[in-house]
Amino acid sequence: MDFDKILVKCGDAGRYQCLMLLLLGYIAFTSTVHYYSQNIIGFVPQHWCYHEQLANRSHEEIAAIYAPFGKQASCTRLEKIEFLEEGYNVSLSSKACDRWIYKYDYGFRSMNVELNWVCDDAYKARIGQSLFFLGSLVGTFSFGMLGDRIGRVRAVILANQCGFVGDFLTTYATNLAQFSAFRCISGLAATANYYLMFILVLEYLAPKLRNLAISGTLGFCFCLGGLVAPWLSVLAGNWRIYLTFSALLQLIVALFYFVVQESAQWLITRNNVEGAIARLKHIAHFNGRQVPQADFEAFRQHCLAKAKMDNHQQKAKLFDLLRTPHLRKTSLIVIFIFMMTSLSFNTITRNVEGLGLSPFVVFSLFAVVVPPSGILQGLLQSRLGRKATSFLALLSTGLLSCALGVTLSNEAAQNNATLLLAFALPTRLGISMCYTLTSQYTSELLPTCVRSRGMAAAHLAAAAASCTSPYLIHLGTKFAAGPPMILTALLLSAACCTLLLPETNNRQLPITLEDGETFGKGESLLSFDCWRRHKDDDVLKQPSEELKLNVLNGVRDAETEADV
Repeated sequence: MDFDKILVKCGDAGRYQCLMLLLLGYIAFTSTVHYYSQNIIGFVPQHWCYHEQLANRSHEEIAAIYAPFGKQASCTRLEKIEFLEEGYNVSLSSKACDRWIYKYDYGFRSMNVELNWVCDDAYKARIGQSLFFLGSLVGTFSFGMLGDRIGRVRAVILANQCGFVGDFLTTYATNLAQFSAFRCISGLAATANYYLMFILVLEYLAPKLRNLAISGTLGFCFCLGGLVAPWLSVLAGNWRIYLTFSALLQLIVALFYFVVQESAQWLITRNNVEGAIARLKHIAHFNGRQVPQADFEAFRQHCLAKAKMDNHQQKAKLFDLLRTPHLRKTSLIVIFIFMMTSLSFNTITRNVEGLGLSPFVVFSLFAVVVPPSGILQGLLQSRLGRKATSFLALLSTGLLSCALGVTLSNEAAQNNATLLLAFALPTRLGISMCYTLTSQYTSELLPTCVRSRGMAAAHLAAAAASCTSPYLIHLGTKFAAGPPMILTALLLSAACCTLLLPETNNRQLPITLEDGETFGKGESLLSFDCWRRHKDDDVLKQPSEELKLNVLNGVRDAETEADV
């Protein structure tokens, strides 16, 4: 009796699974607040160089005085201001500005405001943000390895505690060195705090619920986190208080130790079969199921037999993906696409300033389009297939980004919030589709025997590429059309590379390295699923392929042998 069968007897759609989905939703919510805190604490409101004659003037009057200086108004220091009946007469100072008047957006005092990281010092916040992504790169690798050594639950808790420590320490940062170091610590949790919990839930959930239940939970909680994060900061009023809230949300994850069961499959790989059975018995009790002892004994014998066969098999390694030409080409292409998509995603979702509205409002609007993107993705995939949907999503998002860049290049259009949002919101919807599609497409194209390690390598490469995201956003303060135009080139390059990949929809996915080498070999650039007949789909051969996978993993199915 294998793991899937014993799990059905213990309950794979009961109270424990509902609890796990609820906790996954909490992790998705807190990780969203944590991730976007990087942006929110660095919001820069409208500001002007301080002058004693402007101390008691309204923001409207100050804006009118500085209006002739255009984009340079924020960093222009005035020597003298004469107030005339028909206007103002000002003279410029040769000194650099060292104090500013801020027009706080919804009363929120950001880190850039408190530390005066604007004008010539604006780059300092970007350095800290890039180190956040560097921390994410290190954390993805470190906690992935740690999860294999100490268990998934402990790794999830430790990752979130890194986020807690990093956010809490950041509230005491007063200079660039402290800020950068603390943001790097916080970044350790940026990916690991979510995907390890996702793996745990996936293992204990019935296959029929994985798509709907997980997608629905994540879509709702990601959207909720995106909506709550900006207004939580407004409620806090200060970036230090907001980061304290973010830190406390992650501290609560430590309580998961008392309610979440360790991965039974991980325990089996550590030769702790009794520990796995103990977890399954707890789940059965929680779900109100009575499982005969004979079933657990059959599961124990299955695990012992599988362990013996695994010892005689040579396991595939990550670098085996590069050993044969076709699989090497496929692997490098999907990693490149994932890097470009991840960089574009991190730039588009965080670039909420300069769109004619308050960044808090834009953040909320960006969050609202996340659930529709998931629905649209599902509809298109079922009709067009994986390859065509990925290509169209990347192509259309690239073109929308180009349209936004062209609009931003026109100074007159930069103040037209309706026009800018008409391009920015569909671009946000499109990049959300691109990211989830690319992640799924990548996992399907990598052979099962190296899939987890291949995905880890893809995430590491994506995190490395995302380190440049803060600098792309900073480029927008100098040249507004710069970021969208660069992202256009990245997304169109990724779209073209997608045509070089094989279709995976309604196909038996590669299991061994040999399968990966032959999968999709000889397919044309336009081999879309929607253009071919489905009467000979590989999925009809699923039973024989499942038997092949069982043999590869050393699984001996007594019932199959009896039938033979």
